[in-house]
Amino acid sequence: MEKIIIIAEAGVNHNGDLNIAKRLVDMAAESGADYVKFQTFNADKLVSQLAKKAQYQIENLKSENDDSQFGMLKKLELPHSWHYELINYCKEKNIKFLSTGFDEESVDFLVSLNLDFLKIPSGEITNKPFLEHIARKNKKVIFSTGMSTLEEIIECKNVLNKAGLSDEKIIILQCNTEYPTPIKDVNLRVMNTLKDMLNVTIGFSDHTEGIAIPIAAAALGANVIEKHITLDKSMEGPDHKASLDRIELIQMVKSIRQVELALGVSHKFPTDSELKNVDIVRKSLHYKNELKRGHILCQSDFISLRPGSGISPMKIDDLIGKILLTDVVSSEIVKISDFE
Repeated sequence: MEKIIIIAEAGVNHNGDLNIAKRLVDMAAESGADYVKFQTFNADKLVSQLAKKAQYQIENLKSENDDSQFGMLKKLELPHSWHYELINYCKEKNIKFLSTGFDEESVDFLVSLNLDFLKIPSGEITNKPFLEHIARKNKKVIFSTGMSTLEEIIECKNVLNKAGLSDEKIIILQCNTEYPTPIKDVNLRVMNTLKDMLNVTIGFSDHTEGIAIPIAAAALGANVIEKHITLDKSMEGPDHKASLDRIELIQMVKSIRQVELALGVSHKFPTDSELKNVDIVRKSLHYKNELKRGHILCQSDFISLRPGSGISPMKIDDLIGKILLTDVVSSEIVKISDFE
């Protein structure tokens, strides 16, 4: 099985502070995540000045007196110069840098940075010009499916394919765009529906509270798991509440790696660790009573007892009718030499 890719989503939880961004890199690297991901956008190209905040954004930004989505996002832009600094910092910390582009210019800039993946956020899944622009870059693409129908996901994939992106370069993440996501709305089984229908790599972008759901996603076959992280859930900002703190992130990564190892292979066999217990735990045939030489053995002469180092009870039919060549006592283990 290929290693599950774990993306620690710093997103906009840097709150416009480069030092916080670097501390998020530290946190992601310490946990053992594969990538730390930010968001790259120009607010002027992402949202109109009349657009309102989502309800969860209003609730998580109570100190702000306006409901402008533009004003919120303008303060959370990641300057181009920070990208270079963060990429170099990630190299020092032995973790890879990613970022999600929300407009075509941002995507072009991210391509120039030669990142491993491009990311299509849930809000852009119906933005055909944007999808075509990304597909033409011919890089591996991850796209989240929050708020979408199955038909919209299929249409998005078709747009990517028609623009030249092969299925091998597409990873689709089941996602719910509510922060935090109610557990009843997660629908993890959708991942395998997408895998079976669309023949693509699948994963899960999680916005629930806690770590149980991404661990479950790993057990269900997710190849990529993305989870928001924060230095402190009580910080001001739209996404902190639905993010993991340092301890939770470490626990999540450790648990996913354990699940990944436990999934193992699909064929059943006794493992090296348990072979030493076979004779101790299984049973073999023993004599139920004292018997004399010349006795013709029948099924009632045997009892199955531990240890399992003798003849398996599965072979009992082969012994019925055999003639004893020696005297035996009660509970003595049955040996081939007793009747041959």
